[in-house]
Amino acid sequence: MYLTSEELAERIRYDVRSVRTHLAKSMIEGVHYVRGPGGRKKLWVWNQIEKDMLNGVFSARSSSGSTLDDDE
Repeated sequence: MYLTSEELAERIRYDVRSVRTHLAKSMIEGVHYVRGPGGRKKLWVWNQIEKDMLNGVFSARSSSGSTLDDDE
């Protein structure tokens, strides 16, 4: 299932800006998202994101020293 940034933000209860900036930095194109027609809009691959969330992949700290939870 593919989701827009807005749909993903709603599903995981994060601000859409956090999805576009912080979450996008830890994602791999072709695995976690694909680019829509025109190459600008990201379509998020929900099945892979959910799998990684359940496995704790996103709880690790980013290179900036913050986690997604720091924004809330």
